[in-house]
Amino acid sequence: MKYSVKWIAYIAVFSAFAAVMSYLETLIPFNIGIPGVKPGFANLVIVLALYEMGKKEAFFINIVRILIVGFMFGNLFSILFSISGALISLGCMITAKKIKGLSLIGISIVGGVTHNIGQIIVAAFVVNTFSIVYYIPVLIISGLITGLLIGILCKSIQPLIHSVIRGI
Repeated sequence: MKYSVKWIAYIAVFSAFAAVMSYLETLIPFNIGIPGVKPGFANLVIVLALYEMGKKEAFFINIVRILIVGFMFGNLFSILFSISGALISLGCMITAKKIKGLSLIGISIVGGVTHNIGQIIVAAFVVNTFSIVYYIPVLIISGLITGLLIGILCKSIQPLIHSVIRGI
């Protein structure tokens, strides 16, 4: 696919929006007593990009977002954890999107759950202990809830994004 200037501008805007959503997530005190549980606001942008632009664009937007936020507000470990969760999540969402009958909300839930699992796997290697895998059930539940909420929000704003991108 040959990219037009307009298409590249959309990718840039989505990348910036994803970075802003990631940053906003750090500003909002989201403490429910479980460390590491976050709403996943940036996944809103990634799911919309996956549906409205394609898998290559969603991948690129995800990587740009992680690098921007990681270098501005994080460190190499935050980049490592974010990339691991994001790549596993996006890969699973791309695969799940091929399943007939699985809705955008279902894809978002897949993304939320697998993002958390990916980060736990990397954390187990980084801290050199697999005892933290007992934390997976908590993260699966949080991924289900946040994936559901992000999916519902995506579903409600997808028609607007679709009309803007497609020029309808």
